[in-house]
Amino acid sequence: MTSLFDLFKIGIGPSSSHTVGPMRAARRFAVELEAVGLLQSVTRVMVELYGSLALTGHGHGTDHAILLGLAGEQPDQVEPDQVDGIVKKIREEHVVSLLGKHAVPFEEADDLLWHRAETLSGHPNGMRYTAMAANGKVLWQQIFYSIGGGFIRAEDEDVSTGASVKVPYPFQSAAELMEIAERNRLSIWELILANESVARSEAEVRAGIRAIWTTMQQCAERGLTTEGTLPGGLNVRRRAPEMRAKLLRKQAGDPLAPMDWLTLYAIAVNEENAAGGRVVTAPTNGAAGVIPAVGHYYRNFVPGADDEGILRYFLTAAAVGILYKENASISGAEVGCQGEVGVACSMAAGGLVAAMGGSNDEVEHAAEIAMEHNLGMTCDPIGGLVQIPCIERNAMGAVKAVNACRIAMNESGTHKISLDQIIETMYRTGLDMQSRYKETSQAGLALNIIEC
Repeated sequence: MTSLFDLFKIGIGPSSSHTVGPMRAARRFAVELEAVGLLQSVTRVMVELYGSLALTGHGHGTDHAILLGLAGEQPDQVEPDQVDGIVKKIREEHVVSLLGKHAVPFEEADDLLWHRAETLSGHPNGMRYTAMAANGKVLWQQIFYSIGGGFIRAEDEDVSTGASVKVPYPFQSAAELMEIAERNRLSIWELILANESVARSEAEVRAGIRAIWTTMQQCAERGLTTEGTLPGGLNVRRRAPEMRAKLLRKQAGDPLAPMDWLTLYAIAVNEENAAGGRVVTAPTNGAAGVIPAVGHYYRNFVPGADDEGILRYFLTAAAVGILYKENASISGAEVGCQGEVGVACSMAAGGLVAAMGGSNDEVEHAAEIAMEHNLGMTCDPIGGLVQIPCIERNAMGAVKAVNACRIAMNESGTHKISLDQIIETMYRTGLDMQSRYKETSQAGLALNIIEC
């Protein structure tokens, strides 16, 4: 099954599908070349981008990501402050050193091609990598798809390909998850903890979650204290530091102050993401602010909040995220922003219920409510940049998550729509959505803001 540590991956901004995924694919291609003994024979590498990757890749830094990946860099290890220098060196020298071991010429005009009018059959985020010998012979070729959240899949590769770990409580639906938990008298977070503790010890799982939470907190702090203008050409001013200063000057007694701070944390994280900083996919970069913001809300404003509550929060949010990842999609290019901010909102709502000591039924209900009110949300970033409307959209998603949690915990009895039904509805809605509203910058705000 998908792991918590698959959903929450430490990487860099601005996009999990357009930055992290292509970087991982580029590096994997170079690693494959080395594994089959062809690395030293390569004299040219050509990369072709299709669909959404080609249409919005410039704004998402896809070109940078590919150069970094070919050079052997990894999203969770490369230092964000060094990215520009690495890319600048490759471009100035017109040479990329594959895995840092074998230098080949790289002329972007000829070797990095953007097929904006074409889409590969496997997914809207398609890319083809080709390695050639001096005589022009193709040595190795691979098609990869960036399927959302930094996940990649090679063409003809089963989505389940990878290390197979037999977990004690496998589930394929929310109904099955709930039934297994009830039968074994477990909370959802306890069930996920048991599953995660197969591949690693419980102590390692707890340490891993602490590392994820620490990275999120550090990201938020950088966002709260870094001023300036976001890169990309839209000249979007970083607002979080000024907003923080205003909130600190406010007199005590405002009953909605916690909501202001909730909003601020989401904006801070997503401004940092838009700047290419260190973030955690949650479950994507475009939606990276929702779960940290709600986590900060819990720690700072919920009486009795503690580290065990944070543990419950992440484990339960992961359970919800697994259901979306395995039964629908978390790719904005496939189902729109309902699959990114909508899924993050659903995850955070269910997680917050668990953090606050709610029941499994309340977790399921909160997650359902949260997605119900994100259905149909398009992905139409202006200029292909994860800035407008993405940054504020995370803030609204965080507010919805808290509200969904409160509705679920204040109600009693059954509800009409199940989490499984809402996941299926989200997926079908995404498939019905016109492709120009799915991370192509060809409609919605991305088009109308220019016309206006």
